[in-house]
Amino acid sequence: MPACPDLRFLVVDDFSTMRRIVRGLLKEMGCLHIEEAEDGVTALQALRNSRIDFVVSDINMPNMDGFELLSQIKQDPALCHIPVLMVTAEARKEDIVRAAQTGAAGYIVKPFTKATLEEKVTKIIQKMPVTA
Repeated sequence: MPACPDLRFLVVDDFSTMRRIVRGLLKEMGCLHIEEAEDGVTALQALRNSRIDFVVSDINMPNMDGFELLSQIKQDPALCHIPVLMVTAEARKEDIVRAAQTGAAGYIVKPFTKATLEEKVTKIIQKMPVTA
């Protein structure tokens, strides 16, 4: 089980059902603080206005897609430490490479299982710097 009761997650997806699924899986994993955003624009506002420790973001979204969001997070000195786990229905190699090059902490393809999400989130949390 990942140790995440104190971590604040932001789930970004334009599809509310998908946000609900990811939120549910994170809750089952013991993650208690989860906010949602329907696109990159809303996500950036949430990131700048409240403490977020971990972002789970879809790639294909209106207004600002996941790559643009990832790039904005990584270019912002106040946000660049936040790990971003990319989620997409497309398993295109160039997307995976682009996500990694832009600074994504990980990448999972829909549909995914709780085990897949848990494994990725746990690995990323283990690499996060411990804040006292």
